[in-house]
Amino acid sequence: MIQAYSRETFGCLSASLNLSCLPHSSLACSDPVNSSFDLNDCEMILSNKECYILLFLLQWNLVCDDDWKTPLTTSLFFVGVLIGSFISGQLSDRFGRKSILFATMAVQTGFSFVQIFSTSWEMFTVLFLIVGMGQISNYVVAFILGTEILGKSVRIIFSTLGVCIFFAIGYMLLPLFAYFIRDWRMLLLALTVPGVLCVPLWWVIPESPRWLISQGRFKEAEIIIRKAAKTNGIVAPAMLFDSTEMQDMKLQQQQKAYILDLFRTRNIAVITVMSLLLWMLTSIGYFGLSLNTPNLHGNAYVNCFLSAIIEVPAYVIAWLLLRTLPRRYSISGTLFLGGGVILFIQLVPTDFHILSVFLVMLGKFGITSAFSMLYVYTSELYPTIVRNMAVGATSMSSRVGSIIAPYFVYLGAYDRFLPYILMGSLTVLIGILTLFLPESYGNPLPETFDQMLRVKG
Repeated sequence: MIQAYSRETFGCLSASLNLSCLPHSSLACSDPVNSSFDLNDCEMILSNKECYILLFLLQWNLVCDDDWKTPLTTSLFFVGVLIGSFISGQLSDRFGRKSILFATMAVQTGFSFVQIFSTSWEMFTVLFLIVGMGQISNYVVAFILGTEILGKSVRIIFSTLGVCIFFAIGYMLLPLFAYFIRDWRMLLLALTVPGVLCVPLWWVIPESPRWLISQGRFKEAEIIIRKAAKTNGIVAPAMLFDSTEMQDMKLQQQQKAYILDLFRTRNIAVITVMSLLLWMLTSIGYFGLSLNTPNLHGNAYVNCFLSAIIEVPAYVIAWLLLRTLPRRYSISGTLFLGGGVILFIQLVPTDFHILSVFLVMLGKFGITSAFSMLYVYTSELYPTIVRNMAVGATSMSSRVGSIIAPYFVYLGAYDRFLPYILMGSLTVLIGILTLFLPESYGNPLPETFDQMLRVKG
């Protein structure tokens, strides 16, 4: 991913390269292609740990008057993520979790490989958008599939420590790969190959029994449930589904779910709107802090690693909170922590670099904890027939936040505290609104709209 770097990040090259458009130059912006810098002579750039990213930018002239393309590239990736969030929920609700999971996984892996051969910024960006569509689609569908297959206690572990910890491990490996693989094409290849290793999982991962039941495919669901019972050493009852209940469920499933069902009543509409805001503003905080990592004081690789490793304790805390405390208070409390700490950064003296980095990481800790709990919370609020659609829609809302986030970082070029003030204020605000959502802690997953809880007050 192309980071939203501020102009100060490239200051280390202004003295050594004859490029008048580099930071802090009073000269008119010149054409990098016609400058004395030879793009074929990459040794100096590749040996510089802090500034090799400029090689990529100069290759496609993403500097000077075209420097707006850098944050736009990140934003367009998240536009793809937004589109994927929208269509993945409806596709998997209609065609099944498993088939859409592997189809979108193939899209992500295939187009990431093609991206290696990009010959222009436009080609790279279009492929990046499609990769974003596939990436979020398989992430959301995999989460829902695991949520519907696993039992209550294991479901919480899967959705926090399972999915999120492995996400953090991948995040930690990124700066390690980037440190040793300086060519962006080879780095992209190294990050794409592992997707092929997921192919054998087709014969291991079953379809969601809950989805099969919601579609009236009881025999297929029964086969999967009995196989799971045998694997776990449990004797399944002779009759899993009562004939009367099956008939009632078939009548309920005659009506297909559509996106407007998330707004079908006033109560459901309020829950949906508040959930959309919660996801979007939390996403702005999370991605804003993540994308701003290269602009922090110190080594960019170390800061990126710290930004990744802080997510591990954040996910552990989220898991413990989900096990013991109500969802609303847990999410709201961690949002207050993250937002409050970020707002405090503006009071830190300029020379206290370590303290500033520490506060950024603490803010990332709080927001990450809240973010990881949103998937569990949202999936517990909505009934089976629209659960994946609801998670997809709210995830889509979070991608609106991620599209905006690079421009929050870009504002740091004008005032380095402005991004923190905006992100902190929005995070605290949504933490307050979260307290008005219904509580799902201790309740079974709803199967119908009638079983959805009502908004508090």
